[in-house]
Amino acid sequence: MKKIKNLLIICFLFFLNNAASQCNGRYINEIFSNVAVSTTNYSNVFFDSEHEIDVYTPVGDSVQNRPLMLYFHGGSFTAGDKSTIDCVDFCEYFSKRGYVTASVNYRLSNILTFFLSTTAQIDAVLKSLADARSAIRFFKKSYINGNPYGIDTNAIFVGGYSAGGVIAIHHAFIDNEQELPQNILSRLSSIGGTLEGDAGNFGFSSKINGIINFAGGIHNLSWINSGEEPIVSVHGDLDLVVNYNCSPALNNSALLNLCGSNEIHIKANNQGLNNQLLELNFTNHEWAQFGTVNPKFVQGLEFSRDFIFNLLPCNQSLSTNNNSNDLFVVNYDKNMQELKLNIGSSFNNESALIYDIRGNYIQKITMSENLKSKSIKLNELASGMYIISIGSKSAKFIKY
Repeated sequence: MKKIKNLLIICFLFFLNNAASQCNGRYINEIFSNVAVSTTNYSNVFFDSEHEIDVYTPVGDSVQNRPLMLYFHGGSFTAGDKSTIDCVDFCEYFSKRGYVTASVNYRLSNILTFFLSTTAQIDAVLKSLADARSAIRFFKKSYINGNPYGIDTNAIFVGGYSAGGVIAIHHAFIDNEQELPQNILSRLSSIGGTLEGDAGNFGFSSKINGIINFAGGIHNLSWINSGEEPIVSVHGDLDLVVNYNCSPALNNSALLNLCGSNEIHIKANNQGLNNQLLELNFTNHEWAQFGTVNPKFVQGLEFSRDFIFNLLPCNQSLSTNNNSNDLFVVNYDKNMQELKLNIGSSFNNESALIYDIRGNYIQKITMSENLKSKSIKLNELASGMYIISIGSKSAKFIKY
Protein backbone atom coordinates (compact mmCIF):
# COMPACT_ATOMS: atom_id res chain seq x y z
CA MET A 1 0.00 0.00 0.00
CA LYS A 2 2.83 2.40 0.87
CA LYS A 3 4.47 1.64 -2.46
CA ILE A 4 1.24 2.44 -4.32
CA LYS A 5 0.77 5.63 -2.32
CA ASN A 6 4.30 6.78 -3.15
CA LEU A 7 3.68 6.03 -6.82
CA LEU A 8 0.52 8.15 -6.75
CA ILE A 9 2.42 11.00 -5.13
CA ILE A 10 5.17 10.77 -7.75
CA CYS A 11 2.59 10.75 -10.56
CA PHE A 12 0.77 13.72 -9.07
CA LEU A 13 3.97 15.68 -8.56
CA PHE A 14 4.86 14.94 -12.18
CA PHE A 15 1.48 16.38 -13.13
CA LEU A 16 2.11 19.46 -11.01
CA ASN A 17 5.56 20.03 -12.46
CA ASN A 18 4.18 19.56 -15.96
CA ALA A 19 1.35 21.99 -15.19
CA ALA A 20 3.76 24.56 -13.79
CA SER A 21 5.88 24.32 -16.92
CA GLN A 22 2.95 24.78 -19.32
CA CYS A 23 4.08 28.36 -19.97
CA ASN A 24 7.75 27.63 -19.24
CA GLY A 25 7.69 29.78 -16.13
CA ARG A 26 6.61 32.86 -18.07
CA TYR A 27 3.85 35.48 -17.74
CA ILE A 28 3.46 35.54 -13.95
CA ASN A 29 6.81 36.60 -12.50
CA GLU A 30 9.19 39.22 -13.84
CA ILE A 31 11.80 37.28 -15.80
CA PHE A 32 13.38 40.05 -17.91
CA SER A 33 15.17 43.10 -16.52
CA ASN A 34 14.91 45.33 -19.57
CA VAL A 35 12.53 46.03 -22.42
CA ALA A 36 13.13 47.54 -25.85
CA VAL A 37 10.67 50.12 -27.19
CA SER A 38 10.13 50.85 -30.86
CA THR A 39 7.73 53.39 -32.35
CA THR A 40 5.95 52.82 -35.65
CA ASN A 41 2.87 53.88 -37.55
CA TYR A 42 0.23 51.15 -37.48
CA SER A 43 -2.16 52.53 -40.12
CA ASN A 44 -1.55 52.30 -43.85
CA VAL A 45 -4.16 55.01 -44.43
CA PHE A 46 -3.27 57.72 -41.88
CA PHE A 47 0.33 58.79 -41.33
CA ASP A 48 0.33 61.01 -38.26
CA SER A 49 1.08 60.93 -34.54
CA GLU A 50 -2.47 59.82 -33.74
CA HIS A 51 -1.72 56.52 -35.48
CA GLU A 52 1.58 55.74 -33.82
CA ILE A 53 2.23 52.81 -31.54
CA ASP A 54 5.01 52.06 -29.05
CA VAL A 55 5.88 48.35 -29.05
CA TYR A 56 7.57 46.92 -25.95
CA THR A 57 9.50 43.64 -26.18
CA PRO A 58 11.61 41.90 -23.51
CA VAL A 59 15.34 42.26 -24.16
CA GLY A 60 17.02 38.88 -24.62
CA ASP A 61 13.82 36.93 -25.24
CA SER A 62 14.04 34.29 -27.98
CA VAL A 63 10.43 33.03 -27.83
CA GLN A 64 8.52 33.64 -31.07
CA ASN A 65 4.91 32.94 -30.06
CA ARG A 66 4.30 35.43 -27.29
CA PRO A 67 0.92 36.83 -26.21
CA LEU A 68 0.25 40.39 -27.27
CA MET A 69 -1.28 43.09 -25.06
CA LEU A 70 -2.52 46.40 -26.54
CA TYR A 71 -3.15 49.24 -24.09
CA PHE A 72 -5.12 52.44 -24.76
CA HIS A 73 -4.60 55.65 -22.79
CA GLY A 74 -7.22 57.73 -21.02
CA GLY A 75 -8.09 61.39 -21.47
CA SER A 76 -11.86 61.59 -22.11
CA PHE A 77 -11.30 61.14 -25.88
CA THR A 78 -9.89 64.68 -26.02
CA ALA A 79 -6.40 64.35 -24.52
CA GLY A 80 -3.59 61.97 -23.57
CA ASP A 81 -1.22 59.81 -25.56
CA LYS A 82 0.76 56.56 -25.53
CA SER A 83 3.55 57.96 -23.35
CA THR A 84 1.49 58.68 -20.22
CA ILE A 85 2.79 57.09 -17.03
CA ASP A 86 0.18 54.36 -16.72
CA CYS A 87 0.75 53.31 -20.35
CA VAL A 88 4.50 52.98 -19.86
CA ASP A 89 4.21 51.19 -16.52
CA PHE A 90 1.52 48.81 -17.80
CA CYS A 91 3.50 47.89 -20.91
CA GLU A 92 6.78 47.46 -19.06
CA TYR A 93 5.12 45.34 -16.36
CA PHE A 94 3.74 42.80 -18.82
CA SER A 95 6.70 42.90 -21.19
CA LYS A 96 9.10 42.02 -18.36
CA ARG A 97 6.98 38.91 -17.82
CA GLY A 98 7.34 37.80 -21.43
CA TYR A 99 4.51 39.56 -23.25
CA VAL A 100 4.78 41.78 -26.29
CA THR A 101 2.93 44.96 -25.33
CA ALA A 102 1.89 48.02 -27.27
CA SER A 103 0.74 51.46 -26.20
CA VAL A 104 -1.58 52.83 -28.87
CA ASN A 105 -2.43 56.37 -29.94
CA TYR A 106 -5.82 57.05 -31.51
CA ARG A 107 -7.76 59.98 -32.93
CA LEU A 108 -8.89 62.58 -30.41
CA SER A 109 -11.78 65.02 -30.51
CA ASN A 110 -11.70 68.77 -30.10
CA ILE A 111 -12.54 69.35 -26.45
CA LEU A 112 -15.06 72.15 -27.01
CA THR A 113 -16.90 70.30 -29.76
CA PHE A 114 -16.88 67.09 -27.72
CA PHE A 115 -18.58 68.63 -24.68
CA LEU A 116 -21.17 70.51 -26.72
CA SER A 117 -22.26 67.79 -29.11
CA THR A 118 -23.53 64.24 -28.60
CA THR A 119 -22.75 63.57 -32.25
CA ALA A 120 -19.12 64.58 -31.66
CA GLN A 121 -18.95 62.20 -28.71
CA ILE A 122 -20.26 59.29 -30.80
CA ASP A 123 -17.86 60.13 -33.63
CA ALA A 124 -14.91 60.28 -31.23
CA VAL A 125 -15.64 56.82 -29.82
CA LEU A 126 -16.25 55.32 -33.27
CA LYS A 127 -12.97 56.74 -34.59
CA SER A 128 -11.06 55.41 -31.60
CA LEU A 129 -12.63 51.98 -32.19
CA ALA A 130 -11.69 52.12 -35.87
CA ASP A 131 -8.11 52.86 -34.85
CA ALA A 132 -8.09 50.07 -32.28
CA ARG A 133 -9.26 47.57 -34.89
CA SER A 134 -6.61 48.77 -37.33
CA ALA A 135 -3.90 48.38 -34.66
CA ILE A 136 -4.98 44.79 -34.00
CA ARG A 137 -5.01 44.05 -37.72
CA PHE A 138 -1.55 45.63 -38.02
CA PHE A 139 -0.13 42.92 -35.77
CA LYS A 140 -2.03 40.14 -37.53
CA LYS A 141 -0.73 41.46 -40.84
CA SER A 142 2.81 41.51 -39.44
CA TYR A 143 2.39 37.89 -38.37
CA ILE A 144 2.03 36.63 -41.94
CA ASN A 145 4.85 38.91 -43.07
CA GLY A 146 7.55 37.17 -41.04
CA ASN A 147 6.16 37.79 -37.54
CA PRO A 148 8.81 40.40 -36.63
CA TYR A 149 7.26 40.97 -33.20
CA GLY A 150 7.16 37.27 -32.32
CA ILE A 151 3.48 37.15 -31.35
CA ASP A 152 0.83 34.47 -31.04
CA THR A 153 -2.27 35.65 -32.90
CA ASN A 154 -4.38 33.33 -30.74
CA ALA A 155 -3.46 35.35 -27.65
CA ILE A 156 -4.25 39.01 -28.30
CA PHE A 157 -5.67 41.08 -25.45
CA VAL A 158 -6.76 44.72 -25.28
CA GLY A 159 -6.88 46.94 -22.26
CA GLY A 160 -6.89 50.52 -21.15
CA TYR A 161 -7.61 53.06 -18.47
CA SER A 162 -10.67 55.35 -18.42
CA ALA A 163 -11.37 56.23 -22.08
CA GLY A 164 -8.93 53.44 -22.95
CA GLY A 165 -11.04 51.00 -20.97
CA VAL A 166 -14.13 52.26 -22.82
CA ILE A 167 -12.36 51.51 -26.11
CA ALA A 168 -11.36 47.99 -25.04
CA ILE A 169 -14.87 47.13 -23.81
CA HIS A 170 -16.72 48.46 -26.83
CA HIS A 171 -14.27 46.87 -29.24
CA ALA A 172 -14.97 43.46 -27.73
CA PHE A 173 -18.71 43.68 -27.05
CA ILE A 174 -20.04 45.47 -30.14
CA ASP A 175 -19.99 42.60 -32.61
CA ASN A 176 -22.06 43.87 -35.52
CA GLU A 177 -23.88 46.92 -36.81
CA GLN A 178 -27.29 45.41 -36.03
CA GLU A 179 -26.65 45.91 -32.30
CA LEU A 180 -26.39 49.68 -32.68
CA PRO A 181 -29.26 52.13 -32.14
CA GLN A 182 -30.06 54.45 -35.00
CA ASN A 183 -28.29 57.51 -33.56
CA ILE A 184 -25.00 55.57 -33.52
CA LEU A 185 -25.63 53.54 -36.67
CA SER A 186 -26.16 56.75 -38.63
CA ARG A 187 -22.68 57.95 -37.60
CA LEU A 188 -20.81 54.94 -39.01
CA SER A 189 -20.27 57.13 -42.06
CA SER A 190 -17.65 58.99 -39.99
CA ILE A 191 -15.45 55.86 -40.10
CA GLY A 192 -16.23 54.56 -43.56
CA GLY A 193 -19.60 52.94 -42.99
CA THR A 194 -18.71 49.75 -41.09
CA LEU A 195 -17.44 48.79 -37.64
CA GLU A 196 -14.10 47.77 -39.14
CA GLY A 197 -13.50 51.46 -39.69
CA ASP A 198 -11.37 53.51 -42.03
CA ALA A 199 -7.84 53.17 -40.61
CA GLY A 200 -6.56 50.44 -42.88
CA ASN A 201 -4.90 47.00 -42.68
CA PHE A 202 -8.05 45.53 -44.17
CA GLY A 203 -8.41 41.84 -44.89
CA PHE A 204 -7.39 40.71 -41.40
CA SER A 205 -9.55 39.89 -38.40
CA SER A 206 -9.74 42.32 -35.49
CA LYS A 207 -10.97 39.67 -33.04
CA ILE A 208 -9.28 39.47 -29.65
CA ASN A 209 -9.08 36.98 -26.79
CA GLY A 210 -9.78 39.05 -23.68
CA ILE A 211 -10.18 42.48 -22.10
CA ILE A 212 -8.44 44.35 -19.27
CA ASN A 213 -10.62 47.22 -18.10
CA PHE A 214 -9.20 49.84 -15.74
CA ALA A 215 -12.06 52.20 -14.75
CA GLY A 216 -13.86 52.01 -18.08
CA GLY A 217 -17.52 51.57 -18.93
CA ILE A 218 -20.02 50.63 -21.62
CA HIS A 219 -22.74 52.78 -23.13
CA ASN A 220 -25.32 49.99 -23.41
CA LEU A 221 -25.34 46.88 -21.24
CA SER A 222 -27.41 45.02 -23.86
CA TRP A 223 -24.23 44.75 -25.95
CA ILE A 224 -22.90 42.18 -23.46
CA ASN A 225 -24.13 38.78 -24.62
CA SER A 226 -23.27 35.16 -23.95
CA GLY A 227 -20.16 33.96 -25.74
CA GLU A 228 -18.38 37.31 -25.47
CA GLU A 229 -14.69 37.67 -24.66
CA PRO A 230 -13.50 37.21 -21.06
CA ILE A 231 -13.15 40.45 -19.12
CA VAL A 232 -11.23 41.48 -16.02
CA SER A 233 -11.93 44.89 -14.46
CA VAL A 234 -10.45 47.08 -11.73
CA HIS A 235 -12.60 50.01 -10.61
CA GLY A 236 -12.96 52.39 -7.70
CA ASP A 237 -16.34 52.26 -5.96
CA LEU A 238 -16.41 56.08 -5.57
CA ASP A 239 -15.63 56.80 -9.23
CA LEU A 240 -17.75 59.60 -10.67
CA VAL A 241 -15.76 60.09 -13.91
CA VAL A 242 -16.76 56.65 -15.16
CA ASN A 243 -19.32 55.69 -12.56
CA TYR A 244 -18.87 52.31 -10.86
CA ASN A 245 -22.56 51.80 -11.64
CA CYS A 246 -24.31 53.93 -14.30
CA SER A 247 -24.44 57.67 -14.96
CA PRO A 248 -23.40 60.21 -17.61
CA ALA A 249 -19.63 60.30 -18.15
CA LEU A 250 -17.77 62.78 -15.94
CA ASN A 251 -21.03 63.10 -13.98
CA ASN A 252 -22.01 65.61 -16.69
CA SER A 253 -25.52 65.40 -18.13
CA ALA A 254 -24.26 66.73 -21.48
CA LEU A 255 -22.23 63.53 -22.01
CA LEU A 256 -23.26 60.03 -23.01
CA ASN A 257 -24.24 57.55 -20.34
CA LEU A 258 -21.71 54.93 -19.24
CA CYS A 259 -22.21 51.89 -17.03
CA GLY A 260 -19.08 51.01 -15.09
CA SER A 261 -17.55 47.78 -13.93
CA ASN A 262 -20.08 46.82 -11.27
CA GLU A 263 -22.95 46.78 -13.75
CA ILE A 264 -20.78 45.23 -16.47
CA HIS A 265 -19.86 42.28 -14.26
CA ILE A 266 -23.40 41.76 -13.01
CA LYS A 267 -24.43 41.44 -16.67
CA ALA A 268 -21.39 39.26 -17.45
CA ASN A 269 -22.33 36.90 -14.62
CA ASN A 270 -25.91 36.73 -15.86
CA GLN A 271 -24.62 35.85 -19.34
CA GLY A 272 -22.22 33.21 -18.03
CA LEU A 273 -19.09 35.04 -19.20
CA ASN A 274 -15.63 34.38 -17.80
CA ASN A 275 -15.02 37.50 -15.73
CA GLN A 276 -13.47 38.89 -12.57
CA LEU A 277 -13.88 42.26 -10.87
CA LEU A 278 -11.56 43.90 -8.37
CA GLU A 279 -13.46 46.60 -6.50
CA LEU A 280 -11.18 49.26 -5.03
CA ASN A 281 -12.95 50.39 -1.89
CA PHE A 282 -13.17 54.11 -1.04
CA THR A 283 -11.40 54.92 -4.31
CA ASN A 284 -12.20 57.47 -7.01
CA HIS A 285 -11.15 57.55 -10.67
CA GLU A 286 -7.56 58.76 -10.38
CA TRP A 287 -5.93 55.60 -8.91
CA ALA A 288 -4.26 54.64 -12.21
CA GLN A 289 -3.00 58.04 -13.35
CA PHE A 290 0.47 57.78 -11.85
CA GLY A 291 1.14 54.15 -12.60
CA THR A 292 3.06 51.91 -10.24
CA VAL A 293 3.72 54.75 -7.78
CA ASN A 294 0.20 53.98 -6.55
CA PRO A 295 -0.08 50.55 -4.84
CA LYS A 296 -3.64 50.25 -6.16
CA PHE A 297 -2.33 50.33 -9.72
CA VAL A 298 0.10 47.55 -8.84
CA GLN A 299 -2.77 45.61 -7.27
CA GLY A 300 -4.74 46.06 -10.50
CA LEU A 301 -1.80 44.83 -12.58
CA GLU A 302 -1.40 41.72 -10.46
CA PHE A 303 -5.12 40.96 -10.48
CA SER A 304 -5.27 41.32 -14.27
CA ARG A 305 -2.06 39.35 -14.77
CA ASP A 306 -3.50 36.33 -12.97
CA PHE A 307 -6.79 36.46 -14.88
CA ILE A 308 -5.11 36.73 -18.29
CA PHE A 309 -2.64 33.98 -17.40
CA ASN A 310 -5.52 31.52 -17.23
CA LEU A 311 -6.53 32.43 -20.80
CA LEU A 312 -3.14 31.85 -22.43
CA PRO A 313 -2.88 29.01 -24.97
CA CYS A 314 0.16 27.59 -23.17
CA ASN A 315 -1.97 27.26 -20.05
CA GLN A 316 -5.18 25.81 -21.46
CA SER A 317 -4.45 22.21 -20.44
CA LEU A 318 -4.79 23.31 -16.82
CA SER A 319 -7.87 25.47 -16.55
CA THR A 320 -9.29 27.11 -13.47
CA ASN A 321 -12.55 25.26 -13.94
CA ASN A 322 -12.36 21.52 -14.40
CA ASN A 323 -15.57 20.65 -16.22
CA SER A 324 -15.63 16.95 -15.44
CA ASN A 325 -18.59 15.37 -13.66
CA ASP A 326 -16.30 14.66 -10.73
CA LEU A 327 -14.88 18.03 -9.74
CA PHE A 328 -15.82 21.57 -10.69
CA VAL A 329 -14.16 24.58 -9.10
CA VAL A 330 -16.98 27.06 -8.94
CA ASN A 331 -15.35 30.22 -7.71
CA TYR A 332 -12.76 31.80 -5.47
CA ASP A 333 -14.57 34.41 -3.39
CA LYS A 334 -11.96 37.07 -2.58
CA ASN A 335 -14.22 38.82 -0.07
CA MET A 336 -15.08 35.69 1.90
CA GLN A 337 -11.62 34.18 1.30
CA GLU A 338 -13.33 30.93 0.28
CA LEU A 339 -12.83 28.41 -2.47
CA LYS A 340 -16.28 27.16 -3.43
CA LEU A 341 -16.53 23.68 -4.98
CA ASN A 342 -19.25 21.52 -6.45
CA ILE A 343 -18.30 17.90 -5.89
CA GLY A 344 -19.46 14.88 -7.86
CA SER A 345 -20.75 11.70 -6.27
CA SER A 346 -17.57 9.75 -7.06
CA PHE A 347 -15.67 11.76 -4.47
CA ASN A 348 -17.74 10.94 -1.43
CA ASN A 349 -15.71 10.84 1.75
CA GLU A 350 -12.38 11.67 0.07
CA SER A 351 -9.99 14.37 1.20
CA ALA A 352 -9.06 17.45 -0.81
CA LEU A 353 -5.35 18.21 -0.95
CA ILE A 354 -3.94 21.64 -1.73
CA TYR A 355 -0.45 22.04 -3.22
CA ASP A 356 1.44 25.10 -4.35
CA ILE A 357 2.36 25.32 -8.02
CA ARG A 358 5.75 23.68 -7.33
CA GLY A 359 4.10 20.59 -5.88
CA ASN A 360 4.67 21.35 -2.19
CA TYR A 361 1.89 20.02 0.05
CA ILE A 362 0.01 22.85 1.80
CA GLN A 363 -3.25 21.70 3.32
CA LYS A 364 -5.68 18.78 3.68
CA ILE A 365 -9.46 19.25 3.81
CA THR A 366 -11.68 16.38 4.93
CA MET A 367 -14.78 15.99 2.79
CA SER A 368 -18.02 14.70 4.35
CA GLU A 369 -19.85 11.69 2.96
CA ASN A 370 -22.45 12.51 0.28
CA LEU A 371 -21.37 16.15 0.27
CA LYS A 372 -22.18 17.83 -3.03
CA SER A 373 -20.66 21.22 -2.31
CA LYS A 374 -17.98 22.64 -0.11
CA SER A 375 -16.71 26.07 0.86
CA ILE A 376 -13.07 25.95 1.92
CA LYS A 377 -11.73 28.80 4.03
CA LEU A 378 -8.39 30.09 2.73
CA ASN A 379 -7.65 32.88 5.22
CA GLU A 380 -4.26 31.46 6.17
CA LEU A 381 -3.16 30.80 2.61
CA ALA A 382 -0.69 33.27 1.12
CA SER A 383 -1.55 34.93 -2.18
CA GLY A 384 -0.50 32.88 -5.18
CA MET A 385 -1.37 30.02 -7.50
CA TYR A 386 -2.37 26.61 -6.10
CA ILE A 387 -3.67 23.24 -7.22
CA ILE A 388 -6.43 21.36 -5.43
CA SER A 389 -6.67 17.60 -5.88
CA ILE A 390 -9.54 15.28 -5.00
CA GLY A 391 -9.05 11.67 -6.00
CA SER A 392 -7.55 11.59 -9.50
CA LYS A 393 -8.84 15.05 -10.47
CA SER A 394 -7.03 18.34 -10.05
CA ALA A 395 -7.77 21.96 -10.79
CA LYS A 396 -5.91 25.21 -10.44
CA PHE A 397 -6.99 28.32 -8.55
CA ILE A 398 -5.42 31.65 -7.65
CA LYS A 399 -5.72 33.09 -4.17
CA TYR A 400 -5.60 36.91 -4.11
